[in-house]
Amino acid sequence: MTNTAPEPGAERETDHDSPWKNALEDWFAEFAHLLFPQIASEIDWNTEPVFLDKELQQISADADSGRRHADKLVKVRARDGNETWVLIHVEIQGEPEREFARRMYTYQYRIRDRYAIDVVSLAVLTDTRAGFRPDTYRYQRWGCELVFRFPVSKLIDWEARWDELARSDNLFALVVMAQLKAKRLRDGARRSDAKVQLIRLMYERNYSREQIQRLFTVIDWILQLPRALEPEFLRRVYEIEESKSMPYINTAERIGIEKGIAQGIEKGLAQGLNKGREEGREESRCEIALNLIALGSLDDEQIAAATQLGLAEVRALRAQQQDSGQH
Repeated sequence: MTNTAPEPGAERETDHDSPWKNALEDWFAEFAHLLFPQIASEIDWNTEPVFLDKELQQISADADSGRRHADKLVKVRARDGNETWVLIHVEIQGEPEREFARRMYTYQYRIRDRYAIDVVSLAVLTDTRAGFRPDTYRYQRWGCELVFRFPVSKLIDWEARWDELARSDNLFALVVMAQLKAKRLRDGARRSDAKVQLIRLMYERNYSREQIQRLFTVIDWILQLPRALEPEFLRRVYEIEESKSMPYINTAERIGIEKGIAQGIEKGLAQGLNKGREEGREESRCEIALNLIALGSLDDEQIAAATQLGLAEVRALRAQQQDSGQH
């Protein structure tokens, strides 16, 4: 029987805390230099970018389309000294969206209207349909015309430049490579081979321990494997670490994740027999999170990604466990 990876849309849907959002926040400069180099050249990188999550939430709360996407709003200082906000929209779902350009315009005018600030909107498309390249929203009637254009980065264009990505010392190149493989490969074994190659490449670039750990988390989440192939994948990762004398991906952490998942699923399924399938799944995720919190090797964001719970839910569970430990 062939092992296949999850179908598009069956992947972990932790939209609010997805690794794409984490990657954008961790490596915004690298993202801009790789995918939007002309815009990156206009930013004063001596001034630290500021992420405006609360401001973005204010204008996007009633604009949820039900699709999977990652948005970030970033305040930067331009080289001419002016403050500029950059809206980054990453379309993660596989199928093109008919109203994509209109939604880009909606976000743009809402930000400008509410905050009266210059806004640059950037779109990243992860789908595999070559002809889907929306970069303009246009409205015209009775002599009244509106045209809104925005820069777009289509990730599949990098497939023809794969060697360039492989040679790049830009951290974000590995994120792009993982996303491309996730979209193209459905066979589990091929996915596993591609994932190992990316992990090996990550180690060969001599990144810091923290950078490797963060990159591993992103790659591991984006390029998911069937559970049956995880042990062999981990064995190959450990071999790479041993050959490089870089045990940066904590073995206990990975084993802890698997142990927590196994324990949580077992208990959740048992409870699900009595409480119903949906309640069982929710209970299972909470149990997994509690197990991982008890192990003490993962932070809240990693636990949220592993369990598909929201970050706020994980923090509440941690507080609950701490309270119970004090009594």
